Amino acid sequence: MAASGDIEQFIEQNRHLSDIVESFRTISESDKHWESRRAFIFRNINDYEDPHLDHLLALSMVWANNVFLGCRYSQDLLDRVKEMAKGIVVEDAPVFKTRDEIVKNQQKR
Repeated sequence: MAASGDIEQFIEQNRHLSDIVESFRTISESDKHWESRRAFIFRNINDYEDPHLDHLLALSMVWANNVFLGCRYSQDLLDRVKEMAKGIVVEDAPVFKTRDEIVKNQQKR
């Protein structure tokens, strides 16, 4: 993940906040998934303080679900979370194809 040094520096300077953010990790998240979602949360946490923290956590899940699981959402929502995630690079992120892309490739054969 790009800028991981920035995230680590932020964590060192904000240890209490870091402990709170760590409590948001779900039991099913891999290290790779969590590190990316954690970066998303840290990148945007100043814009979503209490009582709007739940909103940020939901947006972080939308972004992570789209990146790691290929979940689809409205274009407006995807544009918003992609903007919020600018600069976060997920190495070896899965690539998903839509049903239309798969059918189109099948028809070419």
